[in-house]
Amino acid sequence: MSKNNGKQFLEGDLLGSQHMTEQEEEKLQRSLTNRHIQMIAIGGAIGTGLFMGSGKTLSISGTSIVLTYLIIGFFFFFVMRAMGELLLANTNFKTFADFATAYLGPWAGFFLGWSYWCNWIITAIADVIVIGGYMQFWYPDLPVWIPAFTSLAILTILNFVAVRLFGELEFWFSLIKITAIILFILAGIYLIGTGFTSPNGVKASMTHLFETESMFPYGVTGFLAGFQIAIFAFVGIELVGTTAAETKDPHTSLPKAINSIPLRILLFYVGALVCIIAVTSWAKVSPEKSPFVEMFTLVGLPIAAGLINFVVATSALSSANSGIFATSRMLYGLALDNDAPKSFSKLSKRKVPIRGLVFSMACVTLGTSILFIVPNVMTAFTIISALTSILCIFTFMLIVLSYIYYRKKSPELHIQSKYKMPGGLFMAWMTMLFLVFTIVILALDHDTLIALEFSPVWFIGLFIAYKYKKKKMLQLDILKAQKVDYI
Repeated sequence: MSKNNGKQFLEGDLLGSQHMTEQEEEKLQRSLTNRHIQMIAIGGAIGTGLFMGSGKTLSISGTSIVLTYLIIGFFFFFVMRAMGELLLANTNFKTFADFATAYLGPWAGFFLGWSYWCNWIITAIADVIVIGGYMQFWYPDLPVWIPAFTSLAILTILNFVAVRLFGELEFWFSLIKITAIILFILAGIYLIGTGFTSPNGVKASMTHLFETESMFPYGVTGFLAGFQIAIFAFVGIELVGTTAAETKDPHTSLPKAINSIPLRILLFYVGALVCIIAVTSWAKVSPEKSPFVEMFTLVGLPIAAGLINFVVATSALSSANSGIFATSRMLYGLALDNDAPKSFSKLSKRKVPIRGLVFSMACVTLGTSILFIVPNVMTAFTIISALTSILCIFTFMLIVLSYIYYRKKSPELHIQSKYKMPGGLFMAWMTMLFLVFTIVILALDHDTLIALEFSPVWFIGLFIAYKYKKKKMLQLDILKAQKVDYI
């Protein structure tokens, strides 16, 4: 029996039912350093939803978008703290699907693992779609699918090499994003401070934040409608939870990465959006384009706009890269727990779950083919991001629910924990209520309602697959028992 088995986490009734021998289980290498983990966490907080999706959110929510990001960021921080306490309570947990299995049961690990895998498949599809859109800034007549599929091929090849290369890619991708946003904010502050007036007559001023009807231009419904894209912008902050098995010093790296989330939200989301609104006015932002690029286009600085476009394209590559990593690792964990075909647990010589990687990328490639059906980038992006938001909320719900059951079943681990979730069970339940509230919000908008109505198909499919898996495992146990009796 492997002492690092994905299900051998707790004593008594929390022990998993399936185990692998030391020879059968191939292990991921702990080759991600603190430097990598911090940048992966930051990169996860600066994604395509912010760079591309905030334009649409601004157009329907007005300046209340700032409040939207603050509210979502506040509650999502507690989701991450719950995840952090659970992962560090037992470092044998490879991903959050593992602690869901331990505390909620095998069904939870199965549903969470596959839903999170699907979540990142869809996210990667959304990312490569917008890469095609960004390239049209320079090449307006270029078909969107060409840069989309080219970027997919490049990222797949790079992820074949080694996990450390993934860490290095994310380090530099994130560094580019951080540097660009800081320079973007500084440029915004300069334009506001000098009272810059753009060629279309808009003067940069903080008063744009308080213009008549700018806060809720379309009322409460417009404010609530902005939550969907805003939630998608936060997809990726949980990525540090999938790196636990490949982190050299998780007790130091994970708390650092999670604790920095509030500062990142204030700087990257609130700071950047305040600059966009103050320089261009929310009413001038196009819902079809990145507001980061549009800001410099509107103020008559096309060179700066081109530079920002390069950065946001790099950001989309970074997010897609994270998705490729996350999907292959989640399949690896599922395979170890007999929730996915055993072949997905096989590692290459460089300790990369290569079969899971190939399968995931095949799914992303198939999904990206939506560009042949819906060639408009923003329309395709909205459809895809709505599905991602639903799966993200489901994932976060199971993480918080796992924490609640962890407090009930293993109070001694909570007492011993050096990284306790602030607010404990009270904030866990408050966060759960907020997540339920976001599901209700998704039902109010026509586009997101379509995705919400489609989502039961996924969960019904998972239910059928889980029942089939249980039946198969039961038959296997009966055969084993019969063999023992015969001997």
